Amino acid sequence: MKDFDPTKMVDEFSKMMKQYKLPGVDIDSVVASQKKNLEALTSANRVAFEGLQAVAKRQAEILQETMNEASKAVDSMSKAGSPPEVAAKQAELAKDAFERALGNMKELADMVTKANQEATSTINSRISATLDEIKELALKMKQPTA
Repeated sequence: MKDFDPTKMVDEFSKMMKQYKLPGVDIDSVVASQKKNLEALTSANRVAFEGLQAVAKRQAEILQETMNEASKAVDSMSKAGSPPEVAAKQAELAKDAFERALGNMKELADMVTKANQEATSTINSRISATLDEIKELALKMKQPTA
């Protein structure tokens, strides 16, 4: 993604469009709009990528926590006494592990949802602005030039 430069892409598009000299079309406005579109996409991709990085980091933390808890569970099981105590301890550990797993899944799902909402918000805002820009360009094209 380092090599992707939206500015260069927009500059090339601008050069190409200026060659055609379309009457009534404000090429600079079209190019500026496309540049903003590319910037919004780049921003949304960055937000989504950062969100996925945060999820991956949290997954690694959860794995470490789970391994620590498993180690403690094995240790506590070895200290349990009679078979009924062992069975009760196993049930307690299973319940705790299940509840933690559900909590962790919810946390990770919330993180993904938040990242997606932030990325989507950027795109939605830009789409709205683009539609306004298209409307303005259409109105300018309708007006007779003096």
